[in-house]
Amino acid sequence: MIEAKNIHKFYGDLEVLKGVNLTIKKGEVVAIVGPSGAGKTTLLQILGTLDTPSKEANSHLTINQENLLNLKDNALSKFRNKHIGFIFQFHQLLPEFTALENVCIPAFIANKSKKEAEKAAKKLLDFLGLSDRIHHKPNELSGGEQQRVAVARALINNPDVIFADEPSGNLDSTSAKNLHELFFTLREKFNQTFVIVTHNTELAEMADRKLEMKDGKIIN
Repeated sequence: MIEAKNIHKFYGDLEVLKGVNLTIKKGEVVAIVGPSGAGKTTLLQILGTLDTPSKEANSHLTINQENLLNLKDNALSKFRNKHIGFIFQFHQLLPEFTALENVCIPAFIANKSKKEAEKAAKKLLDFLGLSDRIHHKPNELSGGEQQRVAVARALINNPDVIFADEPSGNLDSTSAKNLHELFFTLREKFNQTFVIVTHNTELAEMADRKLEMKDGKIIN
């Protein structure tokens, strides 16, 4: 489902990624681990089309056989909105909007009607145990609740893959455990694919595969 070959990334003379190759199958939960500075987040941003490999390299990146490195900005934005979801360590919910409104935003960007978007958002929020919190703003929610809203937002357009960067890094241990279990529930229910950068050893051990990075390369 995801195929990346020869992914390099330079920042000036600093080579952050040194020819990364990987393949991820539909429905896999893959953890990317390694020390700070190993290139994990840079790789995740490139896989998620938020960044691009350095042009000096003959890199290759496909999701569902779509060559993403050949797409122009507008086409890439549409692909990202339709096929990719993101979960970040800091949930990045818009503070002035309710939980329901935050979840609907990607659906509105995809030109779905308000009725259609809200129906899908309410279904997801109910599934995630937040049906009584849909009209609350982020500052009225706990950290775990905010992250579940972010999960619903990532799922709203039925993406092929969700990329998560330290999704439980800002949560207490109980909320983190609940979030980790949720990922696998979502995989079972929706055959959802997850690629997760994490320092959490419990989550990494739960994953189908653990890819270890060091000095810009996958070493295991």
